[in-house]
Amino acid sequence: MELKNKKVLVRRPYKTVYDCGGRIVKVFSKDHLKSDVFNEALNHSRVEETGLSIPRVLEVSETPDGWAIAIEKVSGVTMEQLMKEHPRSLRKYMEQFVDIQLDIHSHQAPLLTQLKDKMMREINSLKELDATMRYELLTRLDSMKTHTKVCHGDFNPSNVIVSSDGSVSVIDWAHATQGNAAADAAMTFLLFALEDQKKADLYLDLFCKKSDTAKQYVQQWLSIVAAAQLTKGNAAEKEFLMRWIDVVDYQ
Repeated sequence: MELKNKKVLVRRPYKTVYDCGGRIVKVFSKDHLKSDVFNEALNHSRVEETGLSIPRVLEVSETPDGWAIAIEKVSGVTMEQLMKEHPRSLRKYMEQFVDIQLDIHSHQAPLLTQLKDKMMREINSLKELDATMRYELLTRLDSMKTHTKVCHGDFNPSNVIVSSDGSVSVIDWAHATQGNAAADAAMTFLLFALEDQKKADLYLDLFCKKSDTAKQYVQQWLSIVAAAQLTKGNAAEKEFLMRWIDVVDYQ
């Protein structure tokens, strides 16, 4: 893959994202597993096949810096930018944000990994938690209902692009699974809460109202998804996530 006229958009320890004109290219570090790169492209492709409004995968190939995924570029601004620039319209944007997520949940992609299987592997891999806590989390996970809805797994306003004509596109499907929509909502709630608890509460209120889901049911997933998020190894999030994992019962 040849990277022409590249401009850095995002730099992370394990990847760099470039704007290369008509395409967005994620270049992963050389120590990033090749299988993980191909799995991300496969997840994205399987979600593409549902007909959801997402950019197309264009290419997966090796570069001198590591394996890379090229994705169709979508012009516009993120919903995160809109929420920050127009705080008085926060509720309007949050309602639209929830509607987009509910539309995602209305689709199925039978070849995606089962969400519960993925979370089981993640919880079992956590050395930060002792065996008793892992057992408690796995028992709770096993008791939750198994669904087959498309779940984004990292659904937050920075992953929703709004074009000038008002159309929207959802990006970054690396963590996509099929499973329980309440688990996906719990992850989104935590991602908001990491930055702004008021936005998190507004999001959860709207999601539960629009989906006719009991707030307590989403809350039952919080300790589980907090543990899953902990596996990403973000030191800045660890204390916050551990507080949610330590909570066993919710009012």
